[in-house]
Amino acid sequence: MVNKLFSELSKLPEVQAIALGGSRAGTAFDEKSDYDVYLYCTGNVEENVRKSIFEKYCKYIEIGNHFWEYEDNCTLNNGIDIDILYRNLEDFCNDVASVVEDCNSRNGYTTCMWHNLKTCKIIYDEKGNLEKAKERFNVEYPQKLRQSIIERNMKLLSGSMPAYDMQIKKAVNRNDYVSINHRVSAFLESYFDIIFAMNKLTHPGEKRLVQLCKRDCKILPDNFESNLNALFKNMFTDTDNVEKALQNIVTEISRCLERNNIIFQG
Repeated sequence: MVNKLFSELSKLPEVQAIALGGSRAGTAFDEKSDYDVYLYCTGNVEENVRKSIFEKYCKYIEIGNHFWEYEDNCTLNNGIDIDILYRNLEDFCNDVASVVEDCNSRNGYTTCMWHNLKTCKIIYDEKGNLEKAKERFNVEYPQKLRQSIIERNMKLLSGSMPAYDMQIKKAVNRNDYVSINHRVSAFLESYFDIIFAMNKLTHPGEKRLVQLCKRDCKILPDNFESNLNALFKNMFTDTDNVEKALQNIVTEISRCLERNNIIFQG
């Protein structure tokens, strides 16, 4: 059924490539795993055209959601969810190039799109342009990018006036639970960006990060998991211990950088 859907989508004149991402692009999936599908298009595919195709294969359809990327979100007739995202390949490559070739870092998740490109499974590639993009960015992790990510995100963790640890402490003292949750999430975005950069690994996204770090990262701060658990346990309940947990996380990742001769200009 899914192959038939891909075949129909590939016949649309605007579609130049189709790729499968997420767990379905690898081997760590089961029969209930969702589908993440990326359509690289030269122009807009009319919504009524897409809907007429999906109605053959899906029992629930949402067309044209644009909360993150422009996408259609559906449930296949067999009950499995499928997300179809629409991209312009040139724009996507420019975004990846800004990171990989120009070594621009971001506030967390810096290399996610590079990871997406590297790990996607090509289903259809009319002129081979998606494969060329994969080859273009199939390069060694740039040392300049590694340093840029670590520099930027370490300063966001702690040591600057707008650093997340200070924002969290203020929110804790105000008993502002919404702000605590928001700033802890941002703190962790930068924290994991640093960890993947230390290991010269592209960032896999937002799911199962602790498990993936334990499995794939050769360099990890001491007490990696226990310090995170202490933060989660106390972030809404214990002012003193949440500040201690934040301090321990920052201290251990700083020691990890030093222990592995990774220079950070604080």
